[in-house]
Amino acid sequence: MAIKSTIYKIDLQVSDMDRNYYQAHNLTLAKHPSETDERVMVRLIGFAMYANEALIFGKGLSDDEEPDLWQKDLTGAIQLWMDVGLPTEKDIRKACGRSRQVVIMLYGGRIADMWWEQNSKGLLKLNNLTVINLPETLILARLAAKSISISCTIQDGQIMVGHDGGSLDISPVILKEPSTY
Repeated sequence: MAIKSTIYKIDLQVSDMDRNYYQAHNLTLAKHPSETDERVMVRLIGFAMYANEALIFGKGLSDDEEPDLWQKDLTGAIQLWMDVGLPTEKDIRKACGRSRQVVIMLYGGRIADMWWEQNSKGLLKLNNLTVINLPETLILARLAAKSISISCTIQDGQIMVGHDGGSLDISPVILKEPSTY
């Protein structure tokens, strides 16, 4: 018998002062059986950083043809493709060909740093790619619960995550931004 996904119910309040976006989101997030709490929370932070009404969670680990998060326009064209973790350069190039904007959310400390060292040369050439490293994700993983309320305040690129037990600050490191045309 296959192990089923764990379902998380998340009340997320996003106050993004950098984008003037203020919205409450009631999210249902499925945690793949092979997924860690850390990865689930990185997906949630990725959602908060790019939040809007059209952004949805994809199948991610369950389907190689879908990202962890994506946003499509009314015609079905992919506007944003977000992967969490350490995808292959081939997969990133494929995503860049399919979407207007691609975001890779790295986590994992030294492993993420080594991945960037190995892949940066080829990835720097991709005009529609953003690569972000989230260094404080182990602490974030402790917040994971089947039912949680979280508020994310984003200002000057910094994220303050408020929760029932207090708050923590996350300082995303932008390793690559999209090229200007």
